[in-house]
Amino acid sequence: MIEKELLKDPLKSLSAISETINTIYDIDELLKKILDIALKTVNAQRGMVLIFDKEHPNQLSVKVSHKLDPNPDQPLDRFSQSVVDAAIQSGNTIISYNISNDERFSAAQSLAEQKIVAAACLPLRIKSQPIGAIYIDSSETRGQFRPEMEPFLTAFAHQAAIAIENAQMYNRLRLENRRLRKTLVEKNSFSGIIGQSPAMQHVVDTIRSVIDTKATVLILGESGTGKELVARALHYNSQFRDKPFVACFCGSLPETLLESELFGHKAGSFTGATHDKKGLFEEANGGTFFLDEIADISPRVQVQLLRVLQEREIKRIGENHTRKIDVRIIAATNKDLKKQVEEGHFREDLFYRLNVITIHMPPLRARGDDVILLAQHFLDQSVKKFNKAIQGFSEEAIEALRSYSWPGNVRELENCIERAVLLSRSDFINASDLQLQSDAKQPIIPSGLTLKDYEKFIVEQTLFEHQNNISETARALGVSRRWLHYRLKEWGL
Repeated sequence: MIEKELLKDPLKSLSAISETINTIYDIDELLKKILDIALKTVNAQRGMVLIFDKEHPNQLSVKVSHKLDPNPDQPLDRFSQSVVDAAIQSGNTIISYNISNDERFSAAQSLAEQKIVAAACLPLRIKSQPIGAIYIDSSETRGQFRPEMEPFLTAFAHQAAIAIENAQMYNRLRLENRRLRKTLVEKNSFSGIIGQSPAMQHVVDTIRSVIDTKATVLILGESGTGKELVARALHYNSQFRDKPFVACFCGSLPETLLESELFGHKAGSFTGATHDKKGLFEEANGGTFFLDEIADISPRVQVQLLRVLQEREIKRIGENHTRKIDVRIIAATNKDLKKQVEEGHFREDLFYRLNVITIHMPPLRARGDDVILLAQHFLDQSVKKFNKAIQGFSEEAIEALRSYSWPGNVRELENCIERAVLLSRSDFINASDLQLQSDAKQPIIPSGLTLKDYEKFIVEQTLFEHQNNISETARALGVSRRWLHYRLKEWGL
């Protein structure tokens, strides 16, 4: 029996208990073992382990119990709650071995109903911070509920708290590693970048040339061209792959909220700031921070971002001191940043800080038969997702895919194929399943183009129509191959 061994050699017993609980990493199994040891140590009949809830830091939740059926809304009766409160507030083990005469809990006793003769509570603390408590009581005998047991129970509680922290950390690391492995395998390799067109090969070559540097990268391209996919490829195929990848869509947040998200804040710095909060720059420390739709940030945030790029430091809202960060920044936008600078909407100095390495994502209409490769990829995904027996595309469907200008780019293509898989009633996707607009074969010229933009659009469209054949495209445009090569290099196509 554990109580007999304890009386013979308390230190030996404590060492054996510590060795036992510190080899258990399953948190539920560990808590059950801790409660079992506590019950046997003092010969208690009932007990429970309570842990502070992460979502509600001031609320204790029952994780395991023995011969107690706690109400989720009110896990402890008045007496038990008073014992737990006293232990948590004092930070000391509480033992009540003569409850009927214990004045500390006379106001909260429910002895007539519970018939409790002895009780104890062991606070669980890590670095002076309470993480929970062990509550035990007896309705039959006082057993080992004696004052001289307090040092042993306190030491046991310290060992239990350390074991709980280790198990929680182990589980967090295990889940994080599982998430990272899944992300690496399924989403974040070069295999996710599909395309054999010269424009996409240029993108891949640029990625390879800068992948293991911390140079700032600016990704430009229309919506739906895969800018975030490239950002993830840059990170997860680099030497920083085991560090965080953090993404922030700047266009959807108002200035004050974006500022708090990016840089963090100090408790009390504004209404609703109830606790200190790390910003996303700090969360990404050591890794990569992807800022999507960078052109949409306000002038105030532009100034703060410029400081980050220049000094590699941030300052939380409400704090007076700065914090150093080590992070690679990748920014993206579907807008013409040079034009934004000329019109006074974007800081010129910030533009040059961001524009160290530029990757131009070509629109789908300029990628030739990449559209067929991508369509097949999305078909394979959708067939598996919806458990459909579809073998491929009809010739008419392939021609429709080639002819359409895809204003929504790769994102529109993905949605189109998924919808077609759901609607198709045959072994092959037909043109009618794609539901593309009847006038889609005609080039769709976006409004508001400058002469330079219009030139680029016409070149892209002609290149697409001639399936990226440089000679035929130059002949159709009435220009030299040298002129065309020069323009394509200038535009990153």
